[in-house]
Amino acid sequence: MEPLELSLQYTGAATPANHELQQLTTLAQTAHQALEDGTGRGAGMRGWLRFPSQYLQHEEFARVQTTAEHIKQNADVLLVIGIGGSYLGARAVIEACTSRYYNETRKGTPAIYFTGCTLSEADFADLEQLIAGRDFYINVISKSGQTLECAVAFRHFRRLLSEKWQGNAEEINKRIYVTTDARKGTLLEESKRQGWPTFVVPTDMGGRYSVLSAVGLLPIACAGIDVEQLLQGAAAAQVAYESPANAYGKNACQDYATIRYFYHKNKRKSVELFASYEPGMVMFGEWFKQLYGESEGKQGRGLFPASVNFTTDLHSLGQYIQQGRRILFETVLVFNQPHNTIAVQAEENDGDGLNYLADKTLFEINRKAFQATALAHAKGNCPNLVISLEKRDAYHIGWLIYFFEKACAISGYMLGVNPFDQDGVESYKKFMFALLGKPGREHDKVRAKLKKDYGVE
Repeated sequence: MEPLELSLQYTGAATPANHELQQLTTLAQTAHQALEDGTGRGAGMRGWLRFPSQYLQHEEFARVQTTAEHIKQNADVLLVIGIGGSYLGARAVIEACTSRYYNETRKGTPAIYFTGCTLSEADFADLEQLIAGRDFYINVISKSGQTLECAVAFRHFRRLLSEKWQGNAEEINKRIYVTTDARKGTLLEESKRQGWPTFVVPTDMGGRYSVLSAVGLLPIACAGIDVEQLLQGAAAAQVAYESPANAYGKNACQDYATIRYFYHKNKRKSVELFASYEPGMVMFGEWFKQLYGESEGKQGRGLFPASVNFTTDLHSLGQYIQQGRRILFETVLVFNQPHNTIAVQAEENDGDGLNYLADKTLFEINRKAFQATALAHAKGNCPNLVISLEKRDAYHIGWLIYFFEKACAISGYMLGVNPFDQDGVESYKKFMFALLGKPGREHDKVRAKLKKDYGVE
C-alpha cells in the first residue's frame, strides 16, 4: 500500500479530462522507459535511481551512522559547509522530520548550522558569534572542492578551528569530515594530506539528486533522525514506481509528471507553486525549487518552480494567487496525521469570539484552511494538485524525496531536455572569477570582453 496519494482537487475549465491525460500516457511512458533503460540524455547521472536499496547494505552507510554517533556525543555544533544540493536536501529533511526550531529544541544532538551557501560577510560574522566558545565540528561537502562559496567558508572556519585549538593539528583534524569525489579534486587531495575522514559524493548523480547519499545522510544522522528509515522509505518508493505504466492512474510518480506536463503545455501554465501548511516544510520547498529548476529550466523550456507556506503566505501572496495572472498551478502537500496535538481551549467570557473552535485541534483547523484555500483557488482558476502523505517522519519523507526525484527526471524527458545537466549555472561563475582576478587565460579573455562590451573592470 503506497503511503502517498495523488489527486486533483479542482473544478473549472482547466480540469483535465481523463481522456486528455490518457492521451499523454504514451509520451510519459516513453520518457519513463528511457529513464529506466538508460537510453535518455544524461543517462550516466542516474546513480540515484537504484541507490536507496543498494546503499542500505553499503559499508559507507554503516560508517555514516558510526561517525554521526561520534559527532553527536562530542560536538556542541556541526557546521555543514555546502551549497545547492550539498546542503538543501539535508536541511530540508532535518526540518521536515523535526521542526524549523531544531537548533532550539534538540536533545542530545549538536546544533547544526549551514554555511558555504552565501558570500555575505554579515552571515559569516553572525555564525562566528553563534559558535563562539562551543566545540564545533565541520562537514564540508563539495565534489570538486573549488566551488567558491564552499571553499571560502571552509578556509574561514577552518582558520577559526585552528585558532581555537592553537594550531594543534590532532585536535583540528579530528573535527573535520569531508564529503567529496572518490577519485579526484582539490578537496580530496587535501584530505589525504591532512588525514581527514572522507565520504563519497557519487560521481553518477548531481547534487540535487544526492540527499539520500552521504551528502545528506551524515548531517541528517547527526540530527538524530533515523536514516535507515529514510532510506527504507525511498527504497519502497523505488519499488512502487519502478515500472512504466501504459495508462494514467497506475503509477502516481508518472501521473504527477503527466499532470505537470498537461498544465504546462496544454493549459499554458508557466509557474508551479509547491505549497505546504507546515512551517517545517519550508526548506523542503527550497530543495524542490532547486531540483526542478536545475533539471527543467533549459532551452527556453520548463515550469518555473516556486514555493509558498500556507497559511502564512495567504496573507502576502494570496491576492496574486487568487486574482493575478492565470499562469499558476499549485502542488499542495498535506499530511493525514498530526505531528503533535494541540487543541483550542474554551474561555468563560469568550472575549475573542473563538469558543466556536473549542476542543478543535490546530491540525483540524489547519486542514479546514487547506480545504477552503483549495476551493477558493480553484474558483480563481488556479488548479490544485494535491499530494497526501501519511505523516512527517523519516520513512515517509524518504518516500517523498524519491517520488519527486523520479517524477522530475520523467518530466525532463517529456519536455525533451536533459534533466541531469546544469550548464547555465556556470555562466555567472565565468564572469565572477574574471572580475575577481582569478588566474587563467580564459578569465583574461572574459575580462577583456567585459571591459569592451560593458565597461566593467
